[in-house]
This record gives sequence, C-alpha cells and structure tokens, in this order.
Amino acid sequence: MPKLALHWQIAIAISLAVIAGMLGGADAEIAGIKLLAVYAFLGTLFLNALKMLIVPLVSASIISGMAGIGGDNLERLGGKTLLFYATSSLIAILIGLTVVNIIQPGVGDTEALAASLSSDNAELNATLAKVEGRSAADIVQVFERMIPPNVIAAAANGQMLGLIFFSLLYGFFLARSDSEHAEVQLNFWQGLMDIMTSMTMWVMKFAPIGVFGLVAKTVAGTGFDAFAPMLKFFFAAALALALHAFVAMPLVLRYLGKVRPVKHYQAMAPAMLTAFSTASSSATLPLTMECVQDKSGASKRTSGFVLPLGATVNMDGTALYECVAAMFIAQVYGLDLSFAQQFTVVMVALLTSIGVAGIPAASLVAISVILGTIGLPLEGIGLLLVTDRILDMMRTAVNVFSDSCAAVVIARSEGEQTAIAIPSPPHQR
Repeated sequence: MPKLALHWQIAIAISLAVIAGMLGGADAEIAGIKLLAVYAFLGTLFLNALKMLIVPLVSASIISGMAGIGGDNLERLGGKTLLFYATSSLIAILIGLTVVNIIQPGVGDTEALAASLSSDNAELNATLAKVEGRSAADIVQVFERMIPPNVIAAAANGQMLGLIFFSLLYGFFLARSDSEHAEVQLNFWQGLMDIMTSMTMWVMKFAPIGVFGLVAKTVAGTGFDAFAPMLKFFFAAALALALHAFVAMPLVLRYLGKVRPVKHYQAMAPAMLTAFSTASSSATLPLTMECVQDKSGASKRTSGFVLPLGATVNMDGTALYECVAAMFIAQVYGLDLSFAQQFTVVMVALLTSIGVAGIPAASLVAISVILGTIGLPLEGIGLLLVTDRILDMMRTAVNVFSDSCAAVVIARSEGEQTAIAIPSPPHQR
C-alpha cells in the first residue's frame, strides 16, 4: 500500500484533532489525566523540535547562501526581496481594507460584542497589560534588534533579526575572504546546511502527531459557543486572507514568476498546514525551506537568503489582519473613518507588521498602536480575543505562503528554472 504524502497525513491529523477537540472539550479526562494536557504535551514536543532547528538552519542557510551570492550580487537580490515584501504586504492590507468596508462586520447589533468588554474579563485585563504603554516608537526598536550586542544571546532569546544580520555579514565577508581557510569555512556551513535539512526531514515524520496535539488543544480550549457574536468579523477576516492567498498570490506567481500556481500549492501544502497548526512562521521555517528547495525547485542560494528574512519581517497575513481588526473595532465604536484616516491605518499596519514582529503579543501590540493612532480605546482589543487564536493560525499560513512566493518569484527573476516553471513555447527555447 503506497504511503500517504505528508500533506495528506497532516490534513487527516487536523481533521481528527478538530473532532477530538469538539467531542472532548477542555475538561475531558481519561484515567484521571486531562486530555488537554496530553494534547499540549504532544504539540509542545513537536513545536520544540522545530524550534530547535531554527538557529543552526538559519545561520547555515544564510551564510552559505551569501557566500554563493557573492558581495556584488547582494544589493540586487536584497533590493528585489525588500521590494517584493513591501508590495505584497501593501496588497494584503488593501484587500483587507476593501473587504472590511464592504462587509462592515462591526455595524449592526453590537450589544453581544459589548458584553465581552466588561471590566472583570480576566483575559482582557491580561492582554491589556501586555500592550499597555506600547506606541509607534516600538517600531524603532526593530533597528536596535537588528544589531544585537551579543549574537549568541540574541539567538537564545529568539531575536531572529539580529541573528540574520550577523549571518548576512558573516557570509558577505566569507565570500570576499582571501584566507586559505575560507574554503574550509564554506564547506563547513554547506555541510551543516545539508545536515539540518536531513534533521528537518526526520522531525517532520512526527508532524501528524504534533499537529494533532496542537490543533486538538486549540479546539478543546477555545470552544465555539463564544464565536456567535464574532462570526461576521471572523468571516470578513478569513475571506480577506483567502483572497490574498488564493487570488492575489497566484496571479503574482503566474504573471510575475511565470510558474504554475497549482504546482506551488502542492509543493507548499506541508509547510502551510504546519504553519496553520503551529501559528509560527519561524517554527515552520525549516519545513518551508525544504518545500521551496526540494519541491518548488528554488536554489539554496536564493531561498536561503529570502526565506529566513521573510519569516522575520514579511507578515502579509498579519498586516491584513491588523487592518481588518482595527477597522472592525472602529465600526463597533461607531467611528466613521475618513479616507485620510483609513490611509493612516494602511500605512501604520504596513510599518507595524514589520516593526513589532519580534515582540510578545505582536499582532495585538500592532493593533494597539493603530487604535492609538486613530483615537480608539485599547479595550477594543477585547473584541478580538475569542477568535484570535484561530485567525492567528490562518494568517500564519498566509505569511508562510507569501514568503514562499517571494522565494520562487525572485528565483525566477534570477534566471532559475525551478521545478514549477511554465514551459516556454518551442519557438522561444
């Protein structure tokens, strides 16, 4: 009997997890052991295994990729990458703005929504404590995190931007080094990259089990009763994310990258399902790189540069969600935003999707910055808590898919054929 492909295994695991979470609930037990604790244990082990790979994988991929690029080509590749990320994020935000203005999820009967903002809501108070005092000045901290005083400490604390900057510098000077030991260094980093790829493949054998635990824990812990007042908002956010992932990005792949979008979806299915389950672009990075390189066919040189950077600074789904959430809260409070105010929301969402990506409760902090900019109370964030976890999973999958699209499109612009390229007509060969 042929073995099921990994993305089918993960899809089945997600389906079973949803059923198990709905049937069991948060208080279900077997032999005195809470099922929620079992789900959390399985999910945490898998997530930790993925996170364990990130630092050596990112360092090795960027350094070996940079050494292959060479210093002379860095400016061109870096410019293409940043331009793609800024453009795709802007497209995502505009899609979100259009959808939320058409559907208007915050207009109508808001009594049920207002009930979730009571002062004795413990979850709301805890969330507000996280975002209190945050402002647009936090965006400036992205530059401070870029150059850490201790790169080892930065890596240990999950500050990926500092690790990426150090690795870029290391690879840049390795490519320009005339030392007799430079080739040894290059062979070491390339060998480490190969080993980390093999370790990623091994960890992914346990993906269905880990994904089952992560999704079952979310479903069992969240429940669906509180979703009713938020269904309109949930639908608006999910629709906007779907339009970006399944309409905008395929058009970019087809007409800018000259590749077959369906083939790229097939290649990226395991990474997108894992991103959905883990709600972490960084944790999914090892699998994202494996899918882009081995299935879509982008080179290690290009994907090793584009993907780690994207996992840190490119957040299409997050930027889109921030815009939809801020507009929804404004509608609930009866604030009719002018075109200039909506443009402000767009620009702040674009900046905060990059600038606050590395801090705790990143999306909620970003939304608090937007709310402060347009003069709305932070308590409005309480409206988002019920649906935030599920939508976080969705927007992370969109983030990862956008990163992969960037890697493929930039690879094609660099003259790479890839495995999903549209064949040229015979007279153009």
